[in-house]
Amino acid sequence: MRPTLRSAIYALFMAATAAAVSLAHAATDTGRFPDKPVTMLIPYPPGGSADMLARPLSALLQKRWGQPLVLEYKAGAGGTIATSQLARAKPDGYTLIMVLAAHAINPSMYAKLPYDTHKDFAPVSLVATLPMLVSAPKSTPADNMSELVAYAKKHPGELTFASAGPGNTSHLAGEMFKSATGINMLHVPYKGSGPAVVALLGGEVSLMFDSFSTSFPQVQSGKLKALAVTGEKRSPLLRDVPTVSESAVPGFIVNGWYGVLAPAGTPANVVQQLSTDIAEALKDPALAKQLASYGYEPVGSTPAEFGKYINQEIDRWGKAVKASGVTISE
Repeated sequence: MRPTLRSAIYALFMAATAAAVSLAHAATDTGRFPDKPVTMLIPYPPGGSADMLARPLSALLQKRWGQPLVLEYKAGAGGTIATSQLARAKPDGYTLIMVLAAHAINPSMYAKLPYDTHKDFAPVSLVATLPMLVSAPKSTPADNMSELVAYAKKHPGELTFASAGPGNTSHLAGEMFKSATGINMLHVPYKGSGPAVVALLGGEVSLMFDSFSTSFPQVQSGKLKALAVTGEKRSPLLRDVPTVSESAVPGFIVNGWYGVLAPAGTPANVVQQLSTDIAEALKDPALAKQLASYGYEPVGSTPAEFGKYINQEIDRWGKAVKASGVTISE
């Protein structure tokens, strides 16, 4: 083959290769990501507040993408087991995680984590916020937080409070309440909100600071009673139930939140598309109505906004953990 012909063929080959690469990039840039199933890790068992948010959201994302979004449950250790798995995942956007406020608590709560909270993850979107609901079995000898404090002071050590696990917001909120009121309650941890609520329904514990989404249906059905909500204002779902701040501890405000992370190093355009798709899904009227019925307040932030929010939460919860004196050595 003559040199000129070889050169021409080589030039055509290189041009075809460049075009293929360009098309591959264009596919991602124009929204063709993903082209295979995506996995979203859930750090707690099925039935918890993260699951109740992730399921309807994933259904809309699957429809938008034309690809399955598989929810994979990895419960335990305050969410750090699933988060550690994400830190090791390939940074291509095909493995994500739905984190809770505990993600910002864990750096202060745990003496050592198997990942770097600041460096190992790419923030995608703050999905929703959610006040906590303080609920109790009918057998608990108090109908509001003021009565609860009075009873606890007369019967020190008799009351118990459940949580979704050590270091979870439900745990820390209870410890913060103990510290603020000077009462003594025994912490009883469970592996997720679902099992904790089951224990609450069975009367195994006296009360629980829980995500609104998992406890409200039980209050609504009359199986549990609501003592208070932990937000800045009363919930529109329970207008007759006071906040902790107005009924027992002025200034006591605790809100849960939920967001999506990808592994650090995930391409910026993929992260941005994931963020945009989540924000668009949260605008769906049916989803908004469903989330509101559980007390969620949809957000849908940019990656940069969520990253800033996480840093603020790490600082805020770090101060709360230090003030409460609660730490986990393992």
